[in-house]
Amino acid sequence: MREADETTRQRLADALRAEPATPSELAVQLELTPEAVLRHVEHVSRSVDPTDEQLLVAPPQCRDCGFEEFDDLVNRPSRCPSCKSESVTEPTFTIES
Repeated sequence: MREADETTRQRLADALRAEPATPSELAVQLELTPEAVLRHVEHVSRSVDPTDEQLLVAPPQCRDCGFEEFDDLVNRPSRCPSCKSESVTEPTFTIES
């Protein structure tokens, strides 16, 4: 299948099968906004065959206090709920067999 024939979600899933990536990295690669990537990731997570593959998420983490118990893993938090720092990493996604 040619790249032009693939849907955005197919290209996203292929990128996540190749290597782990953050929403910002995927946004650049797929020419989308990070918010659009997050919406697509939610759909891709439902379409992955649970018998063969799974979508794994490395949660966001506060660089200042180490907090990583965020409620929504498919989100780009702006601040840490624990120390209120704005130095929070993005979640990292990957699809593994």
